[in-house]
Amino acid sequence: MKRLFVALLLICLPFAAGAESGPKTDTGRKHMVVAANPHAAAAGMEMLKAGGSAVDAAIAAELVLTLVEPQSSGIGGGGFMMYYDPEEGPGEGKGGRVYAFDGRETAPAADDFNLFADVERSYQGFLDAVLGGRSTGTPSMLALMDMAHKKAGKLPWKKLFEPAIRLADKGFRVSPRLHYLIDQDPLLKKFEASRNYFYDKDGKARPTGYLLKNPELAATLRLLADRGADAFYHGPLAEKIVKAVQTAKHNPGQLTLEDMAAYRPKIREAVCRPYRAYKVCGMPPPSSGGATVLAILGILQNFDMGDMTPNSPEAMHLLLEAEKLSYADRDLYMADPDFVFVPTEGLTDPDYLRNRARDISPDKTVGTATAGRPPMPVQVAYGEGMTPELPSTSHFSIVDQWGHAVSMTATVENVFGNRMMVGGFILNNQLTDFSFIPFTRDGLPVANRVEGGKRPRSSMSPTLVFDDQDRLVMAIGSPGGNSIIGYVTQTIVNVLDWGMSLQQAVSQPHVLTRNGPVYLERTTAAEQLAPALRAKGHEISIRTTNSGLHGFIVHYDEQGALYEGGADPRREGVTLAE
Repeated sequence: MKRLFVALLLICLPFAAGAESGPKTDTGRKHMVVAANPHAAAAGMEMLKAGGSAVDAAIAAELVLTLVEPQSSGIGGGGFMMYYDPEEGPGEGKGGRVYAFDGRETAPAADDFNLFADVERSYQGFLDAVLGGRSTGTPSMLALMDMAHKKAGKLPWKKLFEPAIRLADKGFRVSPRLHYLIDQDPLLKKFEASRNYFYDKDGKARPTGYLLKNPELAATLRLLADRGADAFYHGPLAEKIVKAVQTAKHNPGQLTLEDMAAYRPKIREAVCRPYRAYKVCGMPPPSSGGATVLAILGILQNFDMGDMTPNSPEAMHLLLEAEKLSYADRDLYMADPDFVFVPTEGLTDPDYLRNRARDISPDKTVGTATAGRPPMPVQVAYGEGMTPELPSTSHFSIVDQWGHAVSMTATVENVFGNRMMVGGFILNNQLTDFSFIPFTRDGLPVANRVEGGKRPRSSMSPTLVFDDQDRLVMAIGSPGGNSIIGYVTQTIVNVLDWGMSLQQAVSQPHVLTRNGPVYLERTTAAEQLAPALRAKGHEISIRTTNSGLHGFIVHYDEQGALYEGGADPRREGVTLAE
């Protein structure tokens, strides 16, 4: 059934340079911002220069992304933040600590597993599910920002809003990518506010270079800057959001003021495991990203990838087989741990992964892998669901002058979320990240089925890597739906096994699978792998990929830390450093 949704990927394609070219790599010793849009990167750097922390810079960058990347993320959505404080311990870093901030949206209390019962399992069916109020989870980005700022902010809350307010008032130039996505979207015109903002009076997409102002968003941001995050969840703005969802022209939803007031972000324990001489830390459930990246790496730990030729058929075959096995486990077991038991420890257990690695033949693919039985303290029986989880999202990585680091992935789920605008920002369609099938034919419950108050499963994979001295050496993440896991894992292998610079690593042609066909990135050297991989039994699909890998690696010398950034050439991202 997953293949029924492949056609929808066509509306999510990037408008950017080829994958094997890229922006100049910047380095710095004081601080760095690597973000998917130049305006967002500049906002983050403005905060760092003002004496702000990495968290301050992250908040300022995400507020600007609300304006300049409305198709990807913003205050109408949510996200995950991995934060490293080198001065606080005990923790995963030497004398420091890793925090996993969970700002994932929740389903309204009135929703249940019948939410998408009438959705046709097709391209058009998914569009019907996305559109309007029904798909909207309780927006969580402001609560995440507020929690992180209270924990690690240095600048006043109000100051963090200045770049976004200034840009919303003065306007920004529509980029080629934004114009392309507006022009191609089949749903945006269905709501008056979105239609008036993104199109001219003749119904044509705002052209590249058009000065786009958003006074309504500027007013919203001034309210939140003055009154804090509570003004989003209580009062007139919350009432406006709820009314828009409940009275939507298409698919009215069940979000209430009580749902808004009840939302709370969470600090969860990061999931960390060794890989070679390093320690890799990722986001725990309800994100499936951290544990699945670690599972793939844990399987590859049993093979000497470093002795293989980078991007060779032999090396890519091992990566693909490890992905198939790990995605099979992910699809069955992973969901919101507050609602179902998720065997995260077992899924990343070295002995379990060693046994999974024994299923890999160097000469033949496993085809479609089946989930294993990881060690777990209680036995569970889940059924496989159906979760389209198509790509949008944005990622940025930041380090400040004190060595505090942020790896953050934020999303409204699909391109332009549910296509509704309230207060100048797009609302999410995050509930389509739940399984559309609540139970299997055998009556087994699907772990990721819809339940009121539950967080939908995600693939977002903000990641931090530490060396054998427990020093931070890498921050990375990407957008891309459930391909995020493959993008991030391949980048980690490129750096840790093959010694690439981060810019080289994020610019490499993508080769990945989600336990189905193998995707080779179109118009890159990856296409040349097709004959060798087909000979091993892989089903090949050559397509454009939608990554947005943004991160940095850290080199240590007698002068201290040297930060080296890398911005994915498939998007508009940049690296700024001092």
